[in-house]
Amino acid sequence: MDTISKLKSWVPEMVEIRHRIHSNPELGFEEHSTQKLVASLLKSYGVDQVYTDFGGTGVVGVIGGALGSGKMIGLRADMDALPISEENKFNYRSQNEGKMHACGHDGHTSMLLLAAKYLASSRQFKGTAIVIFQPAEEGLGGAEKMIFDGILERFPLDGCYALHNMPGIEAGHFAFKKGPIMASSDRLFVTIHGKSGHAGLPHLTEDPLLATTHIYQAIQGIVSRCYDPFDPMVVSVTQIHCGDTTNVIADKAYMSGTFRTLSKVTRDSLVAKLEQLVKYTAKAYGLNGEFKLGPISHPPTVNTSDEVDYAIAAATDIVGHNQVNGSCEAMLTSEDFAYFLEKVPGCYGFIGNGKQPDHSHIGLHNTKYDFNDEILPIGAAYFIQLLIINN
Repeated sequence: MDTISKLKSWVPEMVEIRHRIHSNPELGFEEHSTQKLVASLLKSYGVDQVYTDFGGTGVVGVIGGALGSGKMIGLRADMDALPISEENKFNYRSQNEGKMHACGHDGHTSMLLLAAKYLASSRQFKGTAIVIFQPAEEGLGGAEKMIFDGILERFPLDGCYALHNMPGIEAGHFAFKKGPIMASSDRLFVTIHGKSGHAGLPHLTEDPLLATTHIYQAIQGIVSRCYDPFDPMVVSVTQIHCGDTTNVIADKAYMSGTFRTLSKVTRDSLVAKLEQLVKYTAKAYGLNGEFKLGPISHPPTVNTSDEVDYAIAAATDIVGHNQVNGSCEAMLTSEDFAYFLEKVPGCYGFIGNGKQPDHSHIGLHNTKYDFNDEILPIGAAYFIQLLIINN
């Protein structure tokens, strides 16, 4: 309770910081102002070392405990915004047209800053806290870039934790799950090469759209007939493009979309099946088919058992057993914290952002979404408690 009381005394300051970040949203790898602000605040809090050489626009702070040696624990928050135009009218709404903190990364950053301020001032823990402010979570591979830049070589973490706000869960409640908690994410791109010609003389052409539509239908057949229905999977074709006018059969057709699974084995199997489907369906119509993945792919986010136990214990210490769900359902959205969890034991969890009085809520990536400032000290206290639980 002493921790919460101290954190609450700093909340007005942290709300002001959160609103400042919200009003100045920056997209992935463009978080220059946010990086400068976070690094400056960490230095003012007395954090031992502050680094800005990971992930281009990332920030890493090192805080040593005063109670002796122990584990090196990573605490991660994401910083980037989305290319969305905000519809909210409050005074801290986005000032950058077409950019918005519609996923709460401004709140995640502020929660971790609040935790860092407390850890740096109290030092009442063993080991070392590594606070990681990550850029470019929204589909651009910021976690992968930080790892490529050597963050895990410089800081060989014993465990790593991240927390995401979740509208629809009661404010301040927590949810965790052992094993896969979020899905892999891949972008698929298909090109079918045909032969153009007059739409009134289709027999003299090689129609790429015909093959493309058959591939579209067959993809859903793969999902429903080639995989166990208890093995979660989503394949969504979101775009088909072909031709420019009504009386010409085009020479190319394009299809793109995304697919998500909770298993790397399933994901790799699906990639192989999609490659075969595109190649041989096109060939059946005398065409050439090309299947490619996008430049960024996220693996499934897989929590390790011991670290989920630590997370549950830390959250329970803060809010009590009745407000902690230790076996929530997995989601088929994705999260690039998965890259850290491929290398380091850890836990990705959710903190409730709250509901409206009628039990409705405004979801993530919505033009009217906003982070709930009331959960700032709760999330910060959870991060702080993780240092104690792990040591």
